[in-house]
Amino acid sequence: MEQGEDGARSPLARDRAEPFAHPALLYRSEQEYAQGTLPFVSEGLAAGLPVAVAAPPSRLALLKAELGPVAHEVRWIDMTQAGRNPGRIIPAVLRSFADAHPGRPVRIIGEPIWYGRTPIEYPACVQHEALINTAFHGRDATILCPYDARTLSDDVIADAHATHPVVICDGRPGVSHAYDPERVLARYNESLPYPPGAATVRFAAGLLPAARDFALREARERGMAPPRLQDLNLVVAELTTNSVVHGGGSGTLRIWAESEQIVCEVRDEGHLTDPLAGRRPVRPDQLGGRGLLLVHFLSDLVRVHTAASGTTVRSYLARR
Repeated sequence: MEQGEDGARSPLARDRAEPFAHPALLYRSEQEYAQGTLPFVSEGLAAGLPVAVAAPPSRLALLKAELGPVAHEVRWIDMTQAGRNPGRIIPAVLRSFADAHPGRPVRIIGEPIWYGRTPIEYPACVQHEALINTAFHGRDATILCPYDARTLSDDVIADAHATHPVVICDGRPGVSHAYDPERVLARYNESLPYPPGAATVRFAAGLLPAARDFALREARERGMAPPRLQDLNLVVAELTTNSVVHGGGSGTLRIWAESEQIVCEVRDEGHLTDPLAGRRPVRPDQLGGRGLLLVHFLSDLVRVHTAASGTTVRSYLARR
């Protein structure tokens, strides 16, 4: 059994009943980052474990340089691309890697929050971190999440304590007494007001093609390029169909331009009770369950608000 200096059980020791570990690493220098991540990677490789690192490019370059010849044994993932939409990190990055090594413990470094994440993106990032604990419950995996305490705000660091059961600070792991992922999920389940000028249309079962045509016309007029129009068409098709099937049979579609993105949202009277909806990989033989997952894969960002009174799913897509 791993023990701390006072003889107590180390917070990083594995619980036989729960093999999954999800520590946060707070670092304030390149040296602290390397000291906190390199042993995690090199010890995993030495033990013959599959190891992946999903982080911004500067962090990938640092670790590759430090690891030297064994760097080729690691799966390297640019999180600014694969994780641009936080909602696809669990299925497309974390679960994708873990599921590729069935029956084996895996080690993953995942850095989904970095300086430059926008206020619109951030709530989805925190929800992602809170949901990892449920998504990997019972899995033999360790996901280490670094946080740059030099550049991230005190609120972000507080959220790291709330979404990780163990936090490593100054090289020392400690149990987070602020750990409460359910509270975090509830707090960031924020209402999503729409702008007054949003183009709006109601839809029901017989009006789904008209809703898609409406969205494509509005997006085209706002400068969306043809390849992205194809993505938008699929997003609208999945969201409106979900509303008809699961959200009371009808809904409201809105679309508008925001900076360099086209924003599309669908509101209906359904209540999304599964917080991992759209974040689980789908088995090849599974019937259904692909709609919201596809929306996450196609979108640059997805925000969701759900309550007993209804659900809003909002997709952001770059115009080009």
